Amino acid sequence: MPSFVTGHATHPDWRMALALAAAQLDAQRAAIEAGPGGPPTLGFAYLTDAYAPQAEALLAELRQRWPGVAWVGCVGVGVAASGVEYFDEPALVLMLCDLPAGCFEVFSGVRPLHRIAAFSALVHADPATPDLAELITELSDRVDSGYLFGGLAASRSATVHLADGVWQGGLSGVAFSEDVALLSRVTQGCQPVGPVRTITRAERNIVAELDGAPALPCLLGDLGLDAALDPRSALPRLRATLAGLTDGDQVAVGRGGQFGPDVRVRHLVGLDPGRQAVAVADMVEPGMRLAFCTRDVDAARRDLVRICSEIREELSPEAADITLPALTGRRIEGAIYVSCAGRGGPHFGGPSAELQLVRHALGDVPLVGFFAGGEIAHQHVYGYTGVLTVFTGRA
Repeated sequence: MPSFVTGHATHPDWRMALALAAAQLDAQRAAIEAGPGGPPTLGFAYLTDAYAPQAEALLAELRQRWPGVAWVGCVGVGVAASGVEYFDEPALVLMLCDLPAGCFEVFSGVRPLHRIAAFSALVHADPATPDLAELITELSDRVDSGYLFGGLAASRSATVHLADGVWQGGLSGVAFSEDVALLSRVTQGCQPVGPVRTITRAERNIVAELDGAPALPCLLGDLGLDAALDPRSALPRLRATLAGLTDGDQVAVGRGGQFGPDVRVRHLVGLDPGRQAVAVADMVEPGMRLAFCTRDVDAARRDLVRICSEIREELSPEAADITLPALTGRRIEGAIYVSCAGRGGPHFGGPSAELQLVRHALGDVPLVGFFAGGEIAHQHVYGYTGVLTVFTGRA
């Protein structure tokens, strides 16, 4: 079975942070090498934007310390390890694993996929990339399951991602063959404030009608505001309101009235009182479903615990889901968690609260991740969500 080990540290000097994280990795590897584990083959590296200018030097040092390891990762405004978040401070998290070389393939804009039969893929992307949504859809079409997971790099300096090189623009990551068993779930961070409606008239990013009625009065009604009032007087409430979008054949609201995993939350970017329309930060078309929503800490906590519980249930020998027989009797070997930059830190109630919820629910499994400018799951870019992916091995 694959072995995963992690190390993480914060320090003003990236060299010292790397040395501290490397010491943790080497100590764990020494214990594993006494057993059946093999040499590491794949590494994940996430760094806060304080280290972004030194990304080239950092990658060179990683290669020197662990020759033969393929590295992927990116920069985030925060990074995460099991039970720990680093925000607004220079920090680095690393994870090494010993997956067989033929089970994965690193890719980038200059190194397209061609060597393995890709079944799923971890993706990191530059949010400034033109036609990013189309590129993600195209990559999803090239993996057999259609499933991608990952996120958009987030930085207040250089926005870089790593894939056996340091890149700006485009997307990169690592694809996995079907032999790499993993489970992935999306957790939502918003709660609907009104019903799910069908978009019946729209143009580009302008929603003109919902269920045949003007969209702006629907929005004001869901917020309990008088539609006869000037919408500008309601700006504080409107600024805190978002739109949850789904395609027409997807489930928008699941158990407990919470958003389902297919909902993509987008900002409201404008109102048109003349046309009684609402503008959202995405392209929309008739037939899509829309529910106005707000961020909700309690709902986010409940949903995060729910996805962790679902993963544990599917891995247990008593798992009832007959569609996943190969996962029965497996355990978590390692995990990657990508959360929205707007979710981390104090949003969950205190420093590292979000990652402590994950650790409490899953146990102290090897985990790394970052806080992104958008989360990738399936073939979509999400907002205000978390994407938790676990690698599994036979128990």
